[in-house]
Amino acid sequence: MTSDMYSIKDLELLSGIKAHTIRIWEKRYGIINPGRTDTNIRFYTNEDLRKLLNISLLNQHGYKISAISNMSEKEIGEKIAAVSIVSQTDTYLESLLLSLIEMDELRFNKTFTAIVISHGFEKSFIKYIFPFFQRIGIMWQIGAINPAQEHFLSNLIRNKIIAATETVTQPPDPTLGTALLFLPENELHEIGLLFYNYALRARGFKTFYLGQSVPYDGLDRVIAICKPSFIITSLTNPLSNEDTLLYCQNLCALAPEVNIYFTGPMPENIHDKLPKNALLVNDLIALMKI
Repeated sequence: MTSDMYSIKDLELLSGIKAHTIRIWEKRYGIINPGRTDTNIRFYTNEDLRKLLNISLLNQHGYKISAISNMSEKEIGEKIAAVSIVSQTDTYLESLLLSLIEMDELRFNKTFTAIVISHGFEKSFIKYIFPFFQRIGIMWQIGAINPAQEHFLSNLIRNKIIAATETVTQPPDPTLGTALLFLPENELHEIGLLFYNYALRARGFKTFYLGQSVPYDGLDRVIAICKPSFIITSLTNPLSNEDTLLYCQNLCALAPEVNIYFTGPMPENIHDKLPKNALLVNDLIALMKI
């Protein structure tokens, strides 16, 4: 099936509603009506999935399925707005926040799926997930959450990116070049790096993903083996401006003909001191056309 066609098992996995329940709702109330392929296989569309998610939300807020089945699309939309009280964006962020605080994997999966259906995988991260991580950072700093909660949600999101990356099966386009991605030693926050790895592969780039906390010693040999067209890394741990600049200079010197993208926060007062092949996150976004 194509990306906008789902089996009933797919609906169960994406919505969290049991296939048996979906069939009952379908037969008894006619809530959704599957299409059929030329070979008579039943399938559901993105619109069916959206409708099912909305119905599930209303049902969770006390509306009976029999009542929902008699509502028009407009009425369902109005009821959704009423139970949400706030805008859809705030509802998504609120659900993400609740899944973090309560360490509720099911809530997170439902919310994440709804965001991706509405906005697509990449835009979901740019518009919701990355801003939410900034919010998590502030919450962690003021003690509103503990590290275990942050690790819980980070691992759920990490798994989503890895799973999406594994769905990219087309061979890389040799004309686009090769990317080498890694985090420096003692750097462990790899969500952003994983996302760039996915986005590059989805665009046809070949990538070598080394992951977290890669020691500086030996990078010259790795670069010689991989022969990257460009390198992506990130510095997020607090360092002095001098140490940050020194690391950038040393890394850029290992591959002076290769552009190296530093995607973490970079102190503005060292920008004009960076080597010519040191580029920043906006340059990478422009390259990838995200």
